[in-house]
Amino acid sequence: MTLAVVWHYWIGVAIFIPAIALLVATVVGYFTKVSRTRYPK
Repeated sequence: MTLAVVWHYWIGVAIFIPAIALLVATVVGYFTKVSRTRYPK
């Protein structure tokens, strides 16, 4: 039973970290695209 709890914990970590990274990458990509069109070089 303890192994199942640990296994589910690691699955949660393995899903949570890439989800946060994807969210941050999406926000950063959006803001860079918006600011690039607003303030062209």
